[in-house]
Amino acid sequence: MTVPTDWDAIESLYRAGQVSNRVLAEKYGVSEGAIRKKAKAQGWVKDLSDQVRQAVRSELVRTEVRTSHAGDREIIEVAAATGAQVVRTHRKDIRSAADLVGLMLQQLTEAVIDRESIENTIEAETADDETGHRRAKMMRAVSLGGHAAIMRDLSTAAKNLVSLERQAYNLDETSAEESYEDRLARLMGG
Repeated sequence: MTVPTDWDAIESLYRAGQVSNRVLAEKYGVSEGAIRKKAKAQGWVKDLSDQVRQAVRSELVRTEVRTSHAGDREIIEVAAATGAQVVRTHRKDIRSAADLVGLMLQQLTEAVIDRESIENTIEAETADDETGHRRAKMMRAVSLGGHAAIMRDLSTAAKNLVSLERQAYNLDETSAEESYEDRLARLMGG
């Protein structure tokens, strides 16, 4: 049995401008082309995205949004509540990830400082090994090259997290050229 498409819900989300047509298509099981065709035929315009962004900011600081249309107001309020929850979740996740990067950087610092002791321990631990494979792997893990690669990866992670955190706290102007989904996918390597 085929479930009818909820075009009212799609229209609301489309007009709110918070998600891409691709996300709408996946969520409601229709093609992006069908959404574009329906939007064009019914004159849907993503005219509420600025108002939604403002409402999200207002929701985050507990202020009220005033609009002239009851239908628009309802769409904005629902989108604002959703957006505010997303931002709160992102802020928490970004902070946790930044804390983890800091912890890993601290561990890397300790490993660099104690490198000679660690290498001596590896030598002692692997002295009876018949092959040098285990020793080589362990030495590679504490090598300067290994540390440089870890530092590069931590720096990249910190750079991405700072960028995401600044965006989550609305500290920078956002670019209209790249959607949030596209930016997040790019930063996550997808």
